[in-house]
Amino acid sequence: MAAAPSPNPQTPFDQELYALVLDTAPRLFAVVQVCDEGQLDADGWVVAWGLADHDGPTHVIGIDGRARLTLASPDRALRHYPGQPGITTRLVWLAQPTPA
Repeated sequence: MAAAPSPNPQTPFDQELYALVLDTAPRLFAVVQVCDEGQLDADGWVVAWGLADHDGPTHVIGIDGRARLTLASPDRALRHYPGQPGITTRLVWLAQPTPA
């Protein structure tokens, strides 16, 4: 069983480790497609999830688990999930990075 993360590091060393984890954590995003954007009956769905490293590659996996990509940047994921007429594709970030 995995240990639960500590929300309140106790020792100075624990605080340093916690800050290191926050500073180096990849950002999570979804590749989303939207049909009839701007209309009252617009609809959207997630086609892939991604992890973006700060200074490294971006990893993307399709929701069906078959497509796995390693890309230079998150924006490149949009090329692999092109929209069709009336469908747009965009990135939706789960959270902004926060300072440690």
